[in-house]
Amino acid sequence: MAPYLETVKSFADVPITDAGVDTLAFLEAAQGVVGLFDLLGSAAFTPVQNDLKGNIAKVRARYDAAPEQSSTLELLVVNEKGEKKRTATEGLMWLLRGLSFTCKALQAAQANPTEELSAAFSKSYEATLKKFHNFVVKGIFSTSTRSLHLDPAGGPPVPADKLNEELNRWLTALDNIVKRLEDFYEKGGHNKGF
Repeated sequence: MAPYLETVKSFADVPITDAGVDTLAFLEAAQGVVGLFDLLGSAAFTPVQNDLKGNIAKVRARYDAAPEQSSTLELLVVNEKGEKKRTATEGLMWLLRGLSFTCKALQAAQANPTEELSAAFSKSYEATLKKFHNFVVKGIFSTSTRSLHLDPAGGPPVPADKLNEELNRWLTALDNIVKRLEDFYEKGGHNKGF
C-alpha cells in the first residue's frame, strides 16, 4: 500500500490557509481514496467508490464553473449558499461523510491489526454513515462487508514501519480536514436542507 500512497496526493500535502482547504489539492487527494479501494480488491466497495466519484465530480464541476469563488472548499460552499440548488455543497457534505467512513475504518485497522478488515469497516459504517442511510442501503452495506477481504496487488513487500508511518500521516491529515469541514458546515448551517 505504501507504494500506492506514494503515487497519489496525500491529504498531508493539501494546503490549508486562513481562507480554507485548497479545493483542487483536496479533490486530487480524495481521488486517491477511490483508487485505494481498488487495492482492497472487493466488490463490496463499488458503491462507496461510485459515491465518492460522483461527489468529487459535483465539487469539481462547481470549481470549474467558478474557480475564483471556489479556490477553497469553504469559499465554494459560501459562494453557493444563495443558490436554490446547492449541488456542490451537498456533494462535498457526502464526500466528507464517505471520507470519514474510510478514515475511521483504516484507523481502526491500523490500531488493531489482528482484527478482520471487514470488522473495521463495519464498525466505521455504524459510527459514520448508518444514521444517514435508509433501511435498504443499510442492508446492502451489511451484506457486502461480510465478504470483504484484502487482496494485495502484488509487488515487493513494503516494510511495515514505512507503511504504517505513511498511512498514519495520510489518515491524520484526512481526519483533521474532515473535522475542520464538518465544524464549518455545522457552524455555518451549510448542512441544512440535506
